[in-house]
Amino acid sequence: MAADSGRDAEFTEYVTAKALWLRKVAYLLCGDWYTADDLVQSAITKLYTNWHRAGRAHNLDGYARTTLVNTFLAEQRSPWKRWVVLHDVNTRSVASEKDTDEALDLRVALAELPPRQRATVVLRYFCDLSVDEAAQTLGCSPGNVKSQTARGLDTLRRILQSRSIASPEGCQP
Repeated sequence: MAADSGRDAEFTEYVTAKALWLRKVAYLLCGDWYTADDLVQSAITKLYTNWHRAGRAHNLDGYARTTLVNTFLAEQRSPWKRWVVLHDVNTRSVASEKDTDEALDLRVALAELPPRQRATVVLRYFCDLSVDEAAQTLGCSPGNVKSQTARGLDTLRRILQSRSIASPEGCQP
């Protein structure tokens, strides 16, 4: 029984320390704070059920990140993906810091990427993983990470360029 309480305390300490980081990664993957919270909760539940394995992992942050990304990708593939719309929810912004227009444009563009491309771009540029680390996280080859990242960046450039052409700032009558 003492081993279980020690395990629970260790898990709680880890999740408390990493919850905000996991939430930011989840937000970049799914583009919505509420969905990000659900995604983090699902990943944390999976992490808890496998804590005996996670606790032995060489890189616990990597294990948690892999769990989060795999949970996101599994939800994207699921034909039973559930959408719950709550009409009486307080819709105030959850973000604590002010976003610039460019950051908002980038987040919107990021949300338009297919899930695998979005995951590779987030892992490579937000989580600052190498190609090999991202490949290990996604369970694919480094070449797949390179191609998905390249496609994702090309798509982001195209989306952002089309938005800047569609609404030039200096052309007001």
